[in-house]
Amino acid sequence: MTAAEIQALIEAELPGARAEVRGEGGKFEAVVTCSDFAGLSPVQRHRLVYAAVRARLEDGSLHALNIRPRTPDEAADGA
Repeated sequence: MTAAEIQALIEAELPGARAEVRGEGGKFEAVVTCSDFAGLSPVQRHRLVYAAVRARLEDGSLHALNIRPRTPDEAADGA
C-alpha cells in the first residue's frame, strides 16, 4: 500500500477532504483536513478517517495509520 493509495481512499470516503499522507512499509501518517470535522470530538474525527481505510487495516496491507484530523479553520491557524 502506498501513501497515494491511502490518500485516495480517505478523499473518496470523505468528499471535500484533503489528505496529506506520508510513510512506507505499512506505517503511515495522515494529516486530514475536512469541513465535516467541525463540531466533532477527536475520537469522532478519527473514526471517520478509520472507516475509509478499515478494509486495508483488516487485510493487513496497512499496518498503522497515525491520524491528525483538523478543520479548514484549524489548518489555517496552524493546528
